[in-house]
Amino acid sequence: MMPEMTEDDADLVALVGSRLCHDLISPLGAIGNGVELMAMTGTGMSPELQLIAESVNAANARVKFFRVAFGQSAMNQSLGMNEIRGILKEVSETGRIKFDWQVEGDQIRAHVKMTFLALLCMETALPFGGDLTIKRDGDTWTLVGTTKRTKPDADLWSLLDGDTANDIRPAQVQFALLPREAGRQSRALTWAIDETSVTLSF
Repeated sequence: MMPEMTEDDADLVALVGSRLCHDLISPLGAIGNGVELMAMTGTGMSPELQLIAESVNAANARVKFFRVAFGQSAMNQSLGMNEIRGILKEVSETGRIKFDWQVEGDQIRAHVKMTFLALLCMETALPFGGDLTIKRDGDTWTLVGTTKRTKPDADLWSLLDGDTANDIRPAQVQFALLPREAGRQSRALTWAIDETSVTLSF
């Protein structure tokens, strides 16, 4: 059985996430700049440099996403709509899932954190790619994913209903963190999955 995480533990985990992402952003940016300089020497963008550039862009996009999903957040912090859409656009360009953020205006960072954790959960049910749309109606957030065929892990999704996990892998940690974040924000999670779509609301 997974031990209960205290509020202090959760804050510490978020601080660790923020620190790791913060320290990775600069070297990734430096590598990207180095690739651009090498391409400007006259040789152009070789297949090897192109591969490095694409890998750096993908890593940079995910680190920005992870910084919001796993990093520290507070109700008095906010994220601008353009920044949120920019992060999701970069992730879309380097993956098989396309994100459509339909929520207008700046948003409380803690709400975006919970949304990004939810998106990470939904990604696992869309291994063949697809589209993920994020909407907000009043205080209710609704995320809808569509694909040609879903492939959910029932044991993982049961964690969102309050079940405990005996063994969870690093790539699945969002399923442990999302219900805890929902509890911290006094929100209830609801979800549904069929053959071609997955919906998650809070």
